[in-house]
Amino acid sequence: MAQLNYSDFYQVPDLKFDIKKLREDLNSLLKKKGFASPKGVSNFGAIPLNQIPNDKDSTKGNNIRGVYWTIADETGKEVTRDVPIDESKYTELVPEFKNTYFNEVYKTLSKKFKLGRVRLLLKEPRSTLSWHKDPEPRLHVPIITNLGCSMVIENVAKHLPADGHVTITNNTKYHNFFNGGEQARVHLVACVLENPFK
Repeated sequence: MAQLNYSDFYQVPDLKFDIKKLREDLNSLLKKKGFASPKGVSNFGAIPLNQIPNDKDSTKGNNIRGVYWTIADETGKEVTRDVPIDESKYTELVPEFKNTYFNEVYKTLSKKFKLGRVRLLLKEPRSTLSWHKDPEPRLHVPIITNLGCSMVIENVAKHLPADGHVTITNNTKYHNFFNGGEQARVHLVACVLENPFK
């Protein structure tokens, strides 16, 4: 990807997915994974779409989260959490997505961007992520959201609507996400390995 002067929220032009198809396949998946009930998301849930080829462990445990940095208390000292991930190894679609619309979305995104892990990230109602920064930007396709959901990067908050558009966010800066609504929020989120914000 060419280096451009993007804002920290960059809506990718000429790229839009069918939100109805995304939601239909998401609903089937959430039922299968046990996330379908209102209490099915406990603070934060993640469903991996891709994996390291022939490595089912790459979609479990710390591999779902990956390394990040946070400022945990009033000292203002930055601390590291979790473990580093070699994002470039995540090149294979998880088999259960093969016959879904997510397969088409994954193929389209992979042709346009150098991707690492691709996950469905679920955030329970009335909750927030920690104030943190990640090693790379993130690509978002909101699937279920509400007006009480916003991402905050440094001092700028933005609601990302679930309309099929793709937004790349500068997660290398300190940020968080909050869901102030009364329904779970679900985004397809991909690690973008060529940083357009540099």
